[in-house]
Amino acid sequence: MIPPSPISRFAVAAPQTGTEYQVFVAAPDAADEPGPWPAVVFMDGDDQFRFAVDAYRRLRARNAVRPLLLAGLGYGASYTKPANRRLRDYTPTALATEPESGGADGFLGFLENTLWPALAARYPVSGDVRGLAGHSLGSLLVLYALFQRQPFCNRFLVSAPSIWWDDRSLLSWADRLQRTGVALPARVFLAVGANDTPSMTGDLDLLENQLAARPFPQLEVISRRFAGRDHYSVLTDAFGEGLRELFA
Repeated sequence: MIPPSPISRFAVAAPQTGTEYQVFVAAPDAADEPGPWPAVVFMDGDDQFRFAVDAYRRLRARNAVRPLLLAGLGYGASYTKPANRRLRDYTPTALATEPESGGADGFLGFLENTLWPALAARYPVSGDVRGLAGHSLGSLLVLYALFQRQPFCNRFLVSAPSIWWDDRSLLSWADRLQRTGVALPARVFLAVGANDTPSMTGDLDLLENQLAARPFPQLEVISRRFAGRDHYSVLTDAFGEGLRELFA
């Protein structure tokens, strides 16, 4: 059996957002599994990274995925704490009712220009395969990162995405990009628990239908519904199946 990856932690300051982030890392042992490894960055690292690591360890025990570096990006503060800035960082558009929202562009700049170089300076990460993963509001950010003219990442794990944000403005954003005919050379895994709310399951249906009706060239779309799982209990299943599909 492959031994579990220990979890380390470091801090990185983001000039793009003015925030210092906590980065939790589970990396293979380079002596046993030499790099470079694909890196997968998970949103909401303070609260959700443990589910990602647990799912990955189970997959590696079965040799079901290649060696990966997993990074959980957090704030050193859980969902409801003032220092947690997920509402700012993960939302592409600003709502008048949420004055700090709408900071996703700056956050994407941080991921590409500050976080990834910080990971590459510490670990032998691959420059060819990069993953981004999230759940709920975090996966709204992951979808926004995908629907760019030149996405920085090329593997996207999307669990129960909050497409409802700002009257489903993400669907309009994707539609405008689709009309340009741009190619997205990437693979995306879309998942939701079958027992999630009708809004969450229905909105994901809308996105899947939109992508099927006008596919992006070079974009591979994989979809899953997890029976008996709701918005919270789906995490380990979605993360595990997503990692397997994207990095087998």
